Amino acid sequence: MNYPNHIANTAELEDLLSIPAAGVIEMMKRLDGDIMILGIAGKMGVTMGRQAVRAIQEAGVTKKVYGVARFSNPAEREKLQSWGVETITCDLLDRASVAKLPKVKNIIFMAGRKFGTDGSEAQTWAMNVLVPAIVAEHFCDSRIVAFSTGCVYPLVSIKTGGCQEDVLPSPVGEYSQSCLGRERIFQYYSDCNKTPVLLFRLNYSIDLRYGVLHDIARNIWEGKPVDNTVGYFNVIWQGDANAAALRALELTESPAAILNVTGPETASVEKTALMLGKLMGKEVIFKATPGDSCYLNDAAKMFRCFGYPSVPLEQMIRWQADWIVNGGESIGKPTHFEVNNGKF
Repeated sequence: MNYPNHIANTAELEDLLSIPAAGVIEMMKRLDGDIMILGIAGKMGVTMGRQAVRAIQEAGVTKKVYGVARFSNPAEREKLQSWGVETITCDLLDRASVAKLPKVKNIIFMAGRKFGTDGSEAQTWAMNVLVPAIVAEHFCDSRIVAFSTGCVYPLVSIKTGGCQEDVLPSPVGEYSQSCLGRERIFQYYSDCNKTPVLLFRLNYSIDLRYGVLHDIARNIWEGKPVDNTVGYFNVIWQGDANAAALRALELTESPAAILNVTGPETASVEKTALMLGKLMGKEVIFKATPGDSCYLNDAAKMFRCFGYPSVPLEQMIRWQADWIVNGGESIGKPTHFEVNNGKF
């Protein structure tokens, strides 16, 4: 792929994030039924919806893409509709509202709650455990790709190479515990109803407006110390993560399958920060002693299924530095990648 040297604005970024890979286009030719993305108004869903529409168009097939959310920001809904996504307003905690949703064959479940868990744990558990039960009941005859997180795994040393899918969960803190709860609910309904499910364990998506690289670069740009308490991390370009989620519809199984989703590189916080600092012309200050207890995923299974991501880590770092220097938009939601005590 020929990468642009500079991404000028949010419109160009969203266009780049939604370019459909060849594998997604080919899948759309095979996949039966329409697609519904639940929680589409979140950080990833908007560009995923657009990528799905573009892949369908390039495949030359007829298929609807539905986007479901509360749509507290009307602009996001208007944007999706302009791209060809059929939007539906729905509170997924409202069982009666969910019951009115069309029973689409292919479901990508992205709804969930992370930020602000500490202090409002009950709301997080409701969103991350009760909502999956309501959804799994209604869409019992669908394929479901359910977004999860690498935070359900234990914290590990870089020496391990990261957790593979057969590593037993050991979540730290209530957010991660509720994410395991979400997985268990989908597994339960997959077993009971023979619903094909895939648990999509993602670590971490990069979109320039947010993410681990954004958090590090923003601190450097503002002269703040970079927290290197957690010394290493994995990332994947959001466009590649979107493609993997769509293609994962063909990997759903009963009992539920599991797929780690991230890039092949294990990135050092210190080396990444120093590279960003050099690119931005800024001094880098570190806050702590590098730790060796991290959330690291081994995504070898994903690479076997889909090949390697299209955007390597070095390119993401260059784009991120350029984005910050040129005043690119920020969503304002830190990833808290440096947290290893479970408190989000």
